[in-house]
Amino acid sequence: MQNEVTVELGGELRLSPLGVGAWAWGTRNIWGYGKEYGRADVAAAFRASLESGVSLFDTAEIYGSGASERIIGELLRERDERSPNSGERPVIATKFAPLPYRLDPRSLLKALDASLDRLGVSTVDLYQIHFPSPLLRLNGLMDVLAETVKEGKVRQVGVSNYSAGQMQRAHDRLALHGVRLASNQVHYSLLNRATETNGVLEACRDLGVTLIAYSPLAQGLLTGKYRPGVKPSGYFRRLGKSFSDKNLKKIEPVVEILREIGESHGRKPSQVALNWLVTQPGVLAIPGAKDEGQARQNAGALGWSMTPEEHEKLGLATLGWRE
Repeated sequence: MQNEVTVELGGELRLSPLGVGAWAWGTRNIWGYGKEYGRADVAAAFRASLESGVSLFDTAEIYGSGASERIIGELLRERDERSPNSGERPVIATKFAPLPYRLDPRSLLKALDASLDRLGVSTVDLYQIHFPSPLLRLNGLMDVLAETVKEGKVRQVGVSNYSAGQMQRAHDRLALHGVRLASNQVHYSLLNRATETNGVLEACRDLGVTLIAYSPLAQGLLTGKYRPGVKPSGYFRRLGKSFSDKNLKKIEPVVEILREIGESHGRKPSQVALNWLVTQPGVLAIPGAKDEGQARQNAGALGWSMTPEEHEKLGLATLGWRE
């Protein structure tokens, strides 16, 4: 199986099939920002990612209550001051959260302006609806999303956590405005393959929509770092059933296959797990990176290919898995 060199986003951008999820940048309670790692660490992750050809950084207004966007804005300004004409241009994606108190689709416009202000940019490359809303009508949200493109504040638009049916409706509504649906960001990893059976992956391919896979390492379960008795730090992560001794024991055979394949290619388990995703057409994975080491390790998922037999072995070992 050949490694995909780039993935198309919205018919305009061609990117590495690997980006960076910035949920942990500025988020204290869940990820431990300010305790286990800090501003200097994520700055190093930002620079290392760009140096490795990884240029997409995905954030959201609710990550760290805006802290993630502010940090990225600072890093963009620092990069421009240091070397404005060198290296890969960062591609920034952020999200609008249709929270319960937002009862009018046009609340998106105010939220977008606030995100642009925190990021310190006049235009964002990809603006996404973070999750479906039972209160805001889909058509109304798509109408306003299309407006942001026509105003020049957004280059591409996407959705997140949308079902196949919701994505089709979003695609069709945007098309009435001459705007293309660029992406659907969903949970997808070797340990969560629901997207393959619920119609989302098929719909993405039919519609020419990029599938952005968040939590592609299953919050660290596929790194090989954890086992019964060895769990991640962070109060909320330790509480979750994903890191129970029972579940850690269950995934041991999968991690062993990742190690086995990795040893034959000089790669780590996490790099094998990411490679399995990014070698699939139209899939862009966004693992987190808290520091330079994690950023460079993630980038090691690129530039090589496992054999078709190895790819199939992993696929069969995790067929039907859902965290």
